[in-house]
Amino acid sequence: MLHKIFFLLNFLLLGSVRLFAQTTDSSDYYYNIGLEEKNANKFQLAANSFDKALEFNPTNIDVLMANAYVHMEMRRMDKSIVFFDKVHQLDPGNTKPIKELMNLYYNYHRYDKAIDFANKCKDCNESVRIIGMSAYQQEDYTLSAQKLTEYLSKNPKDAEATYTLARTYIDMEEYNKAIPLLDSAVTFPEAKSMWMYEQAILNYNMGFYKKATAAFQNAIDHGHHQSSDFKENHGFSCLYSGDLDKGEKLLMEVWSKKTGNKDILRGTSEVLFQLNQFDRSLKYCQKLLELD
Repeated sequence: MLHKIFFLLNFLLLGSVRLFAQTTDSSDYYYNIGLEEKNANKFQLAANSFDKALEFNPTNIDVLMANAYVHMEMRRMDKSIVFFDKVHQLDPGNTKPIKELMNLYYNYHRYDKAIDFANKCKDCNESVRIIGMSAYQQEDYTLSAQKLTEYLSKNPKDAEATYTLARTYIDMEEYNKAIPLLDSAVTFPEAKSMWMYEQAILNYNMGFYKKATAAFQNAIDHGHHQSSDFKENHGFSCLYSGDLDKGEKLLMEVWSKKTGNKDILRGTSEVLFQLNQFDRSLKYCQKLLELD
């Protein structure tokens, strides 16, 4: 009787081992096919093969990672997140899925998740940057300033991070800290004309009119759209910095579209009066009287 029981147990054990081996072999078979298809840029076929491999072994980390990357190639980021997250659950110490999840969540504007994974990614070069940039989006300006300052101390040529730190100080109303950062941000090849416009407005509001005027012109040279608001701010900046002809020309271009706007006439008159340009100032006073 005992011999029969032992024989039965041995038979079941051998059967389980064979089944496991067959399952593993099948998973590896479809995984290797998927890799060949991926290398041939046949991404959908590769994804199908990886899915088949996971049917035989759903915890195969190599297959899960490969499937995540092939879905990234197809811009199916939601699917990539699912597979990377599965790997993270199976192997919490694996930094590869942590890094990918950190970046994916940041690009998806899931800043809470991005910060969470950045904090887990101690060896990731980008983790400090991700925390700083995400904190800015969450209006946690203290954390943003701390992390971006730390990051830029080692990566001073990051234009986007430099600009974001400048914006952080603007939103904190620490304008004197923001100005040199904006001045630096606009010098990078990646600089956007909007940054130059913001630099102009900030310097204008701080009373640095010559710097503001130069920044307005820099924005124009880089293709920034000259809206009525842009021209009005540029015009007053020109007046204050002493370029009266250009300033008046810009302001009158705006007023010609808003002929009922008394603020432009009044403002122009006041600035010219302050600059001892009494005859010019009087001209705009007369326009105001005509409107009344």
